[in-house]
Amino acid sequence: MSNTIEFKNVTELYKRVEPALYSKVKELKGLGYKYINEKDVWNYLVTYNWKNKRDLQLSDLISDILYCDNNKLNDYVSNEKNNSNKDIDEEIL
Repeated sequence: MSNTIEFKNVTELYKRVEPALYSKVKELKGLGYKYINEKDVWNYLVTYNWKNKRDLQLSDLISDILYCDNNKLNDYVSNEKNNSNKDIDEEIL
């Protein structure tokens, strides 16, 4: 009997870790990071933690979500939002 959990797609995996993402965002809101949402945490980890890793366990993903560096996450989200605003400004010009 195999203890391996496999996911058919990224959406299925996201739904599986969504409670941890929700918990992290709740923690962040309590610390004053009101603008960071679950997708921000997910995108940060996909971009910086999981991009080149293979064969991650579900427990590794949950741990990364719950214990990711709040300052680095905040910097990532701030940069993403600033870049989005620059793109909008450039379209207007």
